[in-house]
Formats: sequence, C-alpha cells, structure tokens
Amino acid sequence: MTDYKDYGFHHSGITHNFNYLQQPLLNLLNKEKNRCILDLGCGNGYFANYLLSIGYNAYGTDASEKGITIAQKINPGRFFLQDLSTGKLPEELQNLNFDTIISTEVIEHLYDPEGFINFCKQVLGDTGELLISTPYHGYFKNLGLSLFNKWDTHMNPVWHGGHIKLWSKATLSDLLTTAGFTVTSFKGCGRIPYFWKSMIIKAKLS
Repeated sequence: MTDYKDYGFHHSGITHNFNYLQQPLLNLLNKEKNRCILDLGCGNGYFANYLLSIGYNAYGTDASEKGITIAQKINPGRFFLQDLSTGKLPEELQNLNFDTIISTEVIEHLYDPEGFINFCKQVLGDTGELLISTPYHGYFKNLGLSLFNKWDTHMNPVWHGGHIKLWSKATLSDLLTTAGFTVTSFKGCGRIPYFWKSMIIKAKLS
C-alpha cells in the first residue's frame, strides 16, 4: 500500500515542512514592521504559536476544526475556523488591521488560487505584506522527476488531500503581480538549489 502524506492533525508540535521553512520565514519578518500577522491555513497552529512565543502578534485560521482545536490549547482566542467560500474572515477577526499574511503550503491545494490571493488582498487593505510558500517546481526539478520516473508518486491522483496545482517562481509571481502585489523576495527551501522542496515568495501592497 502506498504511504501517502497525512494531512490530519494529531499534535501541536512542528510539522515536517517547518523543518526547512521556519528559519527562512523568520528571516523575512520584522517585529517593528510585521505587527499584526494572520497565518492563513495555519493547520495545527504550530507556526503562529511559535511566533507568539517569540513576541510577535499573530492569529491563525484554518478549515480544519481539529487543527484549530489543537492550536487553541496553547493560545486560546488566537485561532478560528475559516471558510474561504464566505469571502470573509471569522467574525472575531474582522475588526483587526492585519499588515501581514503568512500562508504556508496551502495554495497548491486550492481550485481557485486567484480567489485566494484576492482574499488576501482584501484582508490586507491598501498596504501590507504576503509571505506565501508552496512546493517548488522548475525546469531541473521537473526534469529530474521525469528522468527518474517519480511523477506517479509525486502527483498520485488517489492521494487524498494532495496537490492539485504545481507552481514555479514565474507562475506564482505572475499570479501575485496580476492581483496588484509587488514581489520583493524569493527563497528556495530544502535540498540543493533548483531541486528545492519548497519556495517562499514575499510580496507587498503599496
């Protein structure tokens, strides 16, 4: 039986992706500039709870009731269920002025990534920063997957909750600029360059 990644949430500890995403994300944040952070698609709340522990003002939302329940055990009042189809933040967060959104490993699971980015823009208002991570795809990584016949395991169609969109630096940057963002930073994370596990793109509204 194929061993698929489990997107269920069972504990509040670090999830595998933050082993290589956490430090690059922290390098892109500044406590004086990023004063009110929304972790959109926070999962079990690990990263938002970590940010709170080091002095950031952070909140988290996710569609997983189980994930939010786990997150709230550490910092009650900071985590809420999110239904993106409403086009609104949870009521408890609607009066907060978020200047930063972080979204890690979410957009590759969405049917409507354009709608997701527009939602981020709506939450941020006229100014703000978006840090978004997603599995990296580019020429050399895609070539390697083809040469070693890894596409069937990498994109197995029966992988419940798996990736439905593949992003490169160019395609994600284009999505952001079309929505009115200006891309300011790019970081490849995990593995050697151009075979990165994921990438982080930072963009701003101004």
